[in-house]
Amino acid sequence: MSREPAYRILILGGYGHFGGRIAHALASRGDCHLLVAGRDSGRAQQAAAKLLDAGAAAVVEGIAVDAARPDLADVIRGLRANLVIHTAGPFQGQSYDVARACIGAGAHYVDLADGRDFVAGINSLDAAARERGVLVVSGASTLPALSSAVVDHYRRRFATVASIRISIVPGNRMPRGLSTVAGVLSYCGKPFKRWQHGAWQQVHGWQDLHRMSYPQIGRRWLASCDVPDLALFPQRYDVTDTVVFHAGLELASMQLSLWVMSWLTRLGIVRSWVPAAGFLKAAGDKLMNFGTDAGGMHVEIAGSDANGRSRRVFWLLTAFKGHGPEIPCVAAIVLARKLASGQIAARGAQPCMGLMTLEDFSEAVAGREISWEEKTTSSS
Repeated sequence: MSREPAYRILILGGYGHFGGRIAHALASRGDCHLLVAGRDSGRAQQAAAKLLDAGAAAVVEGIAVDAARPDLADVIRGLRANLVIHTAGPFQGQSYDVARACIGAGAHYVDLADGRDFVAGINSLDAAARERGVLVVSGASTLPALSSAVVDHYRRRFATVASIRISIVPGNRMPRGLSTVAGVLSYCGKPFKRWQHGAWQQVHGWQDLHRMSYPQIGRRWLASCDVPDLALFPQRYDVTDTVVFHAGLELASMQLSLWVMSWLTRLGIVRSWVPAAGFLKAAGDKLMNFGTDAGGMHVEIAGSDANGRSRRVFWLLTAFKGHGPEIPCVAAIVLARKLASGQIAARGAQPCMGLMTLEDFSEAVAGREISWEEKTTSSS
């Protein structure tokens, strides 16, 4: 009789935009039992069957689990899950009920949140997580998991960090989940604070419109977005001057439309665009034949080295052939693999920083059309 794999991973939203990719990546592990979960049992079972038909080494089950049910801790305990990966966003405005349920059930918790307050506030669960001996991680996505891995990698080259500038530019032909669209719209035209010129200054979502050139990708319009890095990086890296983040859609018509929408909210004409997320997603999907499947990300760190010389590192990632949407999934995959093999001893609750290295990321995306390069300049 075969022995059941010991490490049980419950993926909430396991047949969704990101959850499906995570399940596919983890299905190659013969030491895992994947529980692909969502509110629709039929879709969950169909997703599990597809993984098994593709030759999954893991044991895979499709089950119905509603992340909002009040007895979620009992469900997690009954499933004997060692780890819960929460992909069912948007996380802006969500409570920590799922994370609390995991703590109550004695299971580790990892989410793909990109909501600033949600990720930055996960420390509030630290004492409870430590008491139960579990790890609770929020933001296991491009931000702040990958962005912090990049800055951590290059931080040792600097004695002082003056500024960190980050941008993401997805290709237009990439599929967009409804929760992702809702998250983007949640701060459209809304005020938020960022560390700029040595002080906290107010800006507005999808404003500050400007253009930037990306090698191999071309010029893209960019605008300000509210992300966890803006709250976390000034203190983590002791940044003296500025931390900013911008994002840009490939089609100028879509980017400029968001800019106009941001003004309608800023002027009080439209309170929130989130209720229109479904309509706007459908409209955007009709334009998916335009543009390309090429996306990118850049992280620029400026400051001075131990000898007082100015130094600047420019890190640039490019993704082709539709592989860009894999990037937000990598950190959760890396953490799941490390937890399953006992490589992470940390316990407590924290944003996803310092748990995935740039080397971990590079290894996880090997074989995909995802690459990165760096340029370093210095002057006396």
